[in-house]
Amino acid sequence: MVSFDTKSYSKKLLHLISWSHWFTFFNIIAAIALSSYYLFSETAPDTLLGQMYLITTWVSHIAFLTFISFVLLLFPLTIIWPNTKVIRTSGSIIFTFGLLLLLLDGFIYSRLGYHLNASSSSQIIGLIKEIAQESALFYTVSGMLAIAILGFEFTMSNYAWKHLKQLQKTVFARFVIFTLVLAFFFSHLTHIWADANLDYDVLRQDTVLPLSYPATAQTLLTKYGLFDVDDYIERKTSPLSFSSAIPQYPLLNKQCVKTNTLKSVFLVLTDEQLSEQQLSLFSPKINNNSYSLNNHVDAALLDDAWFNLFYSLPSIYQSDILAQQTTPLLFQAIAYQNLASSFTLITPNTVSEAVKEELWFTGLFKEKVYLNDISSLIFADKLNNKVPGLHLIYFKSSTTENVKNSNNQYQFELFVNALLLAQQHKQQKDIIWISSIGNQTKDSQLLTKPALLIAPAISSQTIQSKTLNKLTSHMDLQPSLMTNWLGCTVNNDSYSNGTDLLTLTKDRVIANTSAEGLMVFNKDKSVLIDQNGNFKSYSSQLAAPITVNKDFPLMIDGVHFIKSFAEQASTEQ
Repeated sequence: MVSFDTKSYSKKLLHLISWSHWFTFFNIIAAIALSSYYLFSETAPDTLLGQMYLITTWVSHIAFLTFISFVLLLFPLTIIWPNTKVIRTSGSIIFTFGLLLLLLDGFIYSRLGYHLNASSSSQIIGLIKEIAQESALFYTVSGMLAIAILGFEFTMSNYAWKHLKQLQKTVFARFVIFTLVLAFFFSHLTHIWADANLDYDVLRQDTVLPLSYPATAQTLLTKYGLFDVDDYIERKTSPLSFSSAIPQYPLLNKQCVKTNTLKSVFLVLTDEQLSEQQLSLFSPKINNNSYSLNNHVDAALLDDAWFNLFYSLPSIYQSDILAQQTTPLLFQAIAYQNLASSFTLITPNTVSEAVKEELWFTGLFKEKVYLNDISSLIFADKLNNKVPGLHLIYFKSSTTENVKNSNNQYQFELFVNALLLAQQHKQQKDIIWISSIGNQTKDSQLLTKPALLIAPAISSQTIQSKTLNKLTSHMDLQPSLMTNWLGCTVNNDSYSNGTDLLTLTKDRVIANTSAEGLMVFNKDKSVLIDQNGNFKSYSSQLAAPITVNKDFPLMIDGVHFIKSFAEQASTEQ
């Protein structure tokens, strides 16, 4: 009796294992067919070797992932619980989930540029919610797709079980398996050769398939057009630049309605870093809506920071955009509204021609004033009688070591207090922006800094003091003023990478470039990816440098942010 039961158990187990092999084989074919979606998300390779590598790595890698799913999940379950109904049902559910996950991953990759991962879960969930809100049929179609795949799994399961003896006699599967194994070895050997010889046409495919080769930062930046493909081998120390032409910066085209606005905008800036405690000292004197920007990104050195502020674009655009000699859209709108614009520089130093040349943007302003102190500015009557327009007051530190930081920060605080007190006597309140600008050293580029935005209350709106913990940047200033000050109905993406701060409600990634590489910020950390692909991270919560694994999804999100203006402008042209 024991011998009979043992033989019966062994026969049953072997039958189930043989069935599971064929069932997995059919799922390999299905997975390869469904994963062809990845190939259409990328441009085709240029060389014959690249094309051969694409095909062989696609079929072999997807086949390998499907087979591993069988080895890790279905095969152990078959050994532990060799019940026919349980194994066949479990196998259908496992592979249904796997194929649905493959489809979801392909969709995420086509939209975001990276695969499913834990570090970017908020962006992935946000994308799914956004698609669901745009289309009421999203969940219905998803449910029908799941039912269709589950139906296919049950059909293949039933077919393999009923025709197992006939399938065991066939020979076509052997040729398919042999081809897949040959493709597996060919693709891996090709990749080893390409890695040794820096063949970009092969290496740029590292991120196409899920759970494939780990990509390098250099390869990804080249893939997304921030390095020239022709200089792929020699570009390790070259600065980031677009490999294609930059679109033309736009001109204002009847998107603003002329108004008789009496409001002005005061931008009060200093090149010394501010603290939250400093800005909080101004709160008792504010009798208007205020927005404390506690996670404000200003990653550029001073010259680039002015470009970020006025053009609302990352620094990588600076040389090309300035060469076009097109005025920022905000100043185009100011001219259209016939408003004033003034720039006031306050510095303990004598203003030399070299300093004036350094401030390349002063030509944007109709009036320019250079002062050594604020004694002539702090009178309420003078501040309140300024002609409506944009007024920038910039406090520049002394470059002389013995007087450095002597009283310029004190003058900055005194002027802000005077401006806020003057506003209390003014019926039509002005918009005020208070922040530091630029980094005097590279050490502070990965830090977030505080800033303060004061905006007039709308009609009978209760005066509030709000704290914006979402990431903000200097690139947000121009869109905020275009919408809330000048009333222009311009698509922000058409001229900037910024967002209207008064309507900012969701987390986002902000990025900028420097001579060292790419800087990317999210709500938890900031990352510098240098020219050699090294990652340097800084924790926002710990306020200290941290060591983390290379976060390529975050880097890709940063690249998408950098390229958003170029891609949007190219679409509109």
